[in-house]
Amino acid sequence: MGVIRQISQVLQQESGMNLKIVGHTDADGSDENNLALSQKRAEAVKNALVSVYGIDANRLRAEGKGETEPVADNTTTDGKAQNRRVEFIKI
Repeated sequence: MGVIRQISQVLQQESGMNLKIVGHTDADGSDENNLALSQKRAEAVKNALVSVYGIDANRLRAEGKGETEPVADNTTTDGKAQNRRVEFIKI
């Protein structure tokens, strides 16, 4: 089962729960492009939750952070892969 589907199930069970969906990138490319890419990444997840799983868009907030919050080393392939991610934060 995919993560987005699992998140949708939690949201369906917890009707009062709202989420912030935060997109991140690795450090390749410009700061401006990475910020835009991370925002698009978060919006894509939000759109899937709304259009595929019927979650009310008002319960979701999408935010892009670009490359500003890495969780791994951006000089390695594995590290870059870990930094390209989406996080879900209960709000």
